[in-house]
Amino acid sequence: QVQLVESGGGLVQAGGSLRLSCAASGSIFSIGAMGWYRQPPGDERELVAHITGGGSTNYADSGKGRFTISRDNAKNTVYLQMNSLRPEDTAVYYCYAGVYDKIGGPPAPYWGQGTQVTVSS
Repeated sequence: QVQLVESGGGLVQAGGSLRLSCAASGSIFSIGAMGWYRQPPGDERELVAHITGGGSTNYADSGKGRFTISRDNAKNTVYLQMNSLRPEDTAVYYCYAGVYDKIGGPPAPYWGQGTQVTVSS
C-alpha cells in the first residue's frame, strides 16, 4: 500500500555532510510521526531522530547539534541533514513513517529499504 524510498546516502570524509531523503507514496491519507533509525556494522539498530506530525523533534544524543530532521508534508517526505560527520556515524540509515490511509483510523508503520552512509577518517 505504501512505499518509502530513501536516497542521499554515500561515502563522505569525516567532517563532511550528507542529506538523506525519504519520500512516501501510495495509499496515504496523512502521515503522522516520521523519523530515522540507523544500524552500525556489528551493532543494533538505534533511533537517530524523530519528528511528530506537528513538527516537534527529538534527537538521540549521538546526533544532537549535528543532525537536523525536517519534513515536507506536501511531498510526504522526511529529511535528515547530517553535518560534521564522524566515522562512528557509519551505518545503514532507515526511515519510518506512521501512515493513515483514512480518517479516524490508527496509523500503520512503514519502513524504508535503508541507505548506506559511510564516513571515512
